[in-house]
Amino acid sequence: VQLQASGGGLVQAGASLKLTCVVSGRTLRSFGMAWFRQSPGKEREFVTAVSWSGDHTYYSDSVKGRFTFSRNDDKNTVDLQMNSLKPEDTAVYYCAAELYGSGRVREGSYGYWGEGTLVTVSS
Repeated sequence: VQLQASGGGLVQAGASLKLTCVVSGRTLRSFGMAWFRQSPGKEREFVTAVSWSGDHTYYSDSVKGRFTFSRNDDKNTVDLQMNSLKPEDTAVYYCAAELYGSGRVREGSYGYWGEGTLVTVSS
């Protein structure tokens, strides 16, 4: 199973950006998916997750109301739509997958990781 994240870039505060993660090697329908991020000098943190069934989606308080996580099982992709971006959203964003995962927030639950895509938000 491979995950490839893309869509990062440099934007100004208040702008929007959409990240995409492509899953290959196995159908996305088998996986709970998540996005984590790591800012310079900080530990990687949970951003959002969706259960493998798609019934449950979770967001960290810091992104709730601004970010939207969606999945397209037919295309084997998940998207992270990020609106009203803030400088504190600057980080490398990683997509992660857990086989039949329930959408957990704990990093250690996820066995598959993409390489990450850098998002930089200028003030």
